[in-house]
This record gives sequence, C-alpha cells and structure tokens, in this order.
Amino acid sequence: MAKLAAEGGFGIICAAVMIALRSGVDTLAPTSGPFALVYPTVLVATLFGHLFAGLIAWALSFGWAWYFVLPYAESFSFKIPTDPPRVAINLLASLIVILFAESFRRAVRYYADVIEASADRRLTLLAELEHRTKNNFALVASLLEIQKRRHSDERVTRALEDASGRVMTFADAYTNLAAEQEEGADVAMKPYLERLIERLTKASFATNVSVRYSIADLTLPREQAVGLGLYLNESIANSAKYAFPDDRDGALEIDLYWPKAAGPYAYPIMAWAKRPFRLIMREV
Repeated sequence: MAKLAAEGGFGIICAAVMIALRSGVDTLAPTSGPFALVYPTVLVATLFGHLFAGLIAWALSFGWAWYFVLPYAESFSFKIPTDPPRVAINLLASLIVILFAESFRRAVRYYADVIEASADRRLTLLAELEHRTKNNFALVASLLEIQKRRHSDERVTRALEDASGRVMTFADAYTNLAAEQEEGADVAMKPYLERLIERLTKASFATNVSVRYSIADLTLPREQAVGLGLYLNESIANSAKYAFPDDRDGALEIDLYWPKAAGPYAYPIMAWAKRPFRLIMREV
C-alpha cells in the first residue's frame, strides 16, 4: 500500500504541474492543443513513478483538459462535431505512451539488475583472488624461511632474508586490503606500517637497538602503500646491516606524517602530488 500511495502521489504531482502549465498557456492560446501536455506528463510519471503513477497522471490530466480546455469549457460535451474521434485518438495514443514508457522502464531495470549482479559476482571473485594472492605470498615467504634455515652461509642467509621481507611486505598490504575490501582499494597506512615495522625490527635488531615510530592515520592507494612498504623494508634492512656495527647500541626513529615544512634531516622524502606526505628515518 505504501508503494502504491507513493506512486499515486507522484502521479498527482505530475498532473498538478501539467495543469498549472496548461492554465498559463490557456491564457495566451485558449483551447489550442488541449491534450498536448498530457503526453510528456504521462511519460515522466510512468518512467519515474511506475505504471500506477502514469495511469493516475493520465486520468487527472486528460480528464482536466477534456473538461476545462476542450469546448464546451467546464463540460464533457462537444461543441465541434469532429471532437469525439479526436478525443478518442488522443486517449488511446496517451495510453500507448504509458505502455511503451512502462515497458522501457522495466527493460532498463532488468538490465540494470543484470549488470549489478554481474558486478557483485566480479567483486566476489576479486575478493577471492585477493585472499588467494595473500596466501600465496605467505606460502612463498615460509618457503624462503625454510631455505634460510638450511644454509649456513651468511650471504645466502641475508639474501633469503631480504627476499622473505619483500614478500611479506606484499602479503601485509594484501591482508590490510582484504580486511577493508568494502571500504575501497585504499590501504590504511597506520596498521599496515606498524605491523611491518614491528616484524622487521624484531627480526633485524638486537635488544640494544631501540626503534621508535610514529605513523600518521592516513590512507593511500594500494600501489603507493606497497611501494612505501618495500622502501621501508629496504631502509630497515640497510640500517640493520650498516648502522650499528659491532653490536653498537643505538636507536632508530621512523616518522610518517603530513609535512608542514621541510626540515634539515628530512631524508628521504616521498611525496605524490595529490597526497603529499613525508617518511623520515634517522639514526639517533
């Protein structure tokens, strides 16, 4: 009932607008084309308010034009002998407009539903692909870790460790993306980089090196987030190799924030034109 009431109300509104427009025209050209505005009225009412709205608009607008505009005014009688067949033709033609408009509306709705269902299936398949990709990254990282344990050569171990770190960087990005799939294709940088930093520092530094980090609560497209994660992976790996030789004590600071002004120690700087931000790593 509520749906029919809404459709009927929309049909009444369309008819009222047509009557107002026709009343204005009638002051300049009385009785000319009494049913001319009925056609666009029923077309709009049917396309946007469904069949019931079109029928309501048709009955009100056609009846009003017949009664008030067609001579004799304020009567359903005919002044001109040729008016009855003209009225009948206009009545049938306006009904045909309603039928065609309703058929077109239903066809558009049907194909819109088909396209929406197809899009939903593709999103489901994409989510499944993202999940499988994340699992594959984790599997590759595990295989690299197994290979690393089988070698005693420090150079081979370091190479496998670097490769494993890169793979896990991609895996973390896909994990974050899968958790926020409904939100879009952006990656929340704060949880993503915090997990990455904690994993890398735990694997790379001894307890004599402290790591402090401050990550801004911002989001970036997945491609940029992965690139930034790879960059951070390389930077932390290089710091572990060269910054603290001979078990030297030290500290590392990592900051990702929206820049206000460039500082003298702001190295390296990574920025995109649409999303400017700055990543800073420095030895303390």
